[in-house]
Amino acid sequence: MVAAAGTQRLFVGDDARFPERYQSLLTMNTPPFISLQSSLTVLRVVTPLLFMAHAVVRIVNGTIPQFADFLGGRGFPQPLLLVWVITVVEIVAGTLMIAGVKVRCMAAALACVAIGGIVIIHAKLGWFVGEHGTGGSEYSVCLLLCLLVIAAAATSEHRDNGSAR
Repeated sequence: MVAAAGTQRLFVGDDARFPERYQSLLTMNTPPFISLQSSLTVLRVVTPLLFMAHAVVRIVNGTIPQFADFLGGRGFPQPLLLVWVITVVEIVAGTLMIAGVKVRCMAAALACVAIGGIVIIHAKLGWFVGEHGTGGSEYSVCLLLCLLVIAAAATSEHRDNGSAR
């Protein structure tokens, strides 16, 4: 694409027409910025860690029976089994996602956990989690959006590299 005479094109890679000292601001490849690929990797690692933290704390603190009682009180059959399934999914899917294995499938599994949490627990508590509310849906929705981006990036990698993500 050629710019009209006397105009400046202000997009990444236009070294000749934009002062060099500002190029890093456009490309965002110097500290404190990281590349898009690095950002997606950080997101792919950190997001499942948030799910895994819930599962591990549930085990370590011994709150699986309380969670099962909560689900049983809402009419779920086999609530103890269900809590263990949720806990194992959070740990296994999180671990595989961090390792980069079947990322889209693992994102879908964790999305099911997040959606279930919204439907069963958070939606009736409103939108906000803290400051303006208690236990609302905003955090879970943010996790869902992170999982969507991770899955989209894995889909893009699959198309671009032919990898089995």
